Amino acid sequence: MKLRTTLLSAVAILAALPAFAGDTIKIGNIVASSGFLKSVGESAETAFDIAVREINDAGGVNGKPIELIRYDSGSDPRQASVGARKLIQDDDVLAILGPFSSGEARVALNDADRFKVLMIPTAASAPGLTDESKYGWRLTEDESKQFGRLLAALTASDIPHKTAEIVYVSDEVVANAAGTELYPTLMKAAGIEVGEPIPVQFKSFDMSAQVATIMKTNPDIVAVAGLPQSASKVIKELRRQGYEGRVIGSQIFADPNIVELFGPEGDGTLVVAGFWPGRTEAATTFNTEFLSELEAKGIHKLGAHHTDAQAYDGVYLLKQLMEKTGVTGDEDKVDEERAEMAAAMEGISFNGIVGDDICFVGHDAELPGYVIEVTGGKWTKFAEAPADKCE
Repeated sequence: MKLRTTLLSAVAILAALPAFAGDTIKIGNIVASSGFLKSVGESAETAFDIAVREINDAGGVNGKPIELIRYDSGSDPRQASVGARKLIQDDDVLAILGPFSSGEARVALNDADRFKVLMIPTAASAPGLTDESKYGWRLTEDESKQFGRLLAALTASDIPHKTAEIVYVSDEVVANAAGTELYPTLMKAAGIEVGEPIPVQFKSFDMSAQVATIMKTNPDIVAVAGLPQSASKVIKELRRQGYEGRVIGSQIFADPNIVELFGPEGDGTLVVAGFWPGRTEAATTFNTEFLSELEAKGIHKLGAHHTDAQAYDGVYLLKQLMEKTGVTGDEDKVDEERAEMAAAMEGISFNGIVGDDICFVGHDAELPGYVIEVTGGKWTKFAEAPADKCE
């Protein structure tokens, strides 16, 4: 009994001690589990965790488990930068998955470049975001390309679209860029007559004045650039004032939960997403497991957002890099292995649940797009476009 007690005490002491250097392979993870991005950002944590668990259950990477070290930015670009520096300088991570948004990534990528650490933002789709970054890469399709695919599908349909008005959330980075630059440029190029973009703010509650301006021209379509909550307010006010045309949007509010959020007023809405759960058996399996785990956590989702799928694939992309470069996670090799992983991104091809044979042009992945129609209270596929080839 005395020997057993002594052994148990020793085990307890060992369990309380920190892991020895090189016991795990450390990856940083900047998330938005609080702040204004929480509604779209917190579920990505579960997607990251599913991928890490699958990899570790299968033996890890090069014989060692992945250790995901997480930092909540609170949806604040400044905190995303703080998190990047902490993960790099204090935690010695080999690479960083995240931050979540374009606004956060625009700041944190400076830290990645300064410290020469690979960073893959989760949902950052602002055009040109990685153009000046050496260590920032995106497993996210550019907002302009996806919206262009939606317009192409609209042109090929019999839906009236000769005239349009634009509403955008001015204090959201991607929404502002989409509403003032991307939407007008692409819509005019498609031969659509567009009015002057109308700004609203994220915290705006009453949008009756802005919608009244739209109703003066009663356009065929209204393009909304904003997160789901803002888009919902605009759509419901449009219907309240009698608007009968179509509402369209890019990836910014392409969340399956908009089916419930928008209610019957959202019927006919068209958006474009980067993930379709029925694309492959692996995609379907992920979607099912993902929703089950969220339900157990008390988080209600109707389907995986494309950012959730990209989070999952991001872990597997790093796994491929780490296996290719033979990383060890040893503390005395951190700088060397960081450099090897970043260099291995050049010319990489990757298979994931978002697409097959994924390649990169510059530092941006070429991904497929799915034009989604909200109809009859369901998230349905209206059209799809394959990923562009890398040449």
